[in-house]
Amino acid sequence: MLRVVARSLLCGLIGLVVFPTLAFALVLTLGYLFDPHCGTPGDSGGCEMGAASIGFAAIIPGFLAGIVIDLVRRRRQSRSAHRS
Repeated sequence: MLRVVARSLLCGLIGLVVFPTLAFALVLTLGYLFDPHCGTPGDSGGCEMGAASIGFAAIIPGFLAGIVIDLVRRRRQSRSAHRS
């Protein structure tokens, strides 16, 4: 049981890094593609701060998603092992 918890927490930490990074990159990329004001002198970093805010907001959901993904994977593996 301790191994399951440790692995789930490790996957949660991976999600804690990966999800916010992807969210930041996606929002920043889409902002520069679809908003002509992004990157102009009058913007004063508004697009970048919006992307940073989304990245920070994705930290906890990323951690929880990592845990859930690991638990679902583990459950599917145990079901397939019991069927064999």
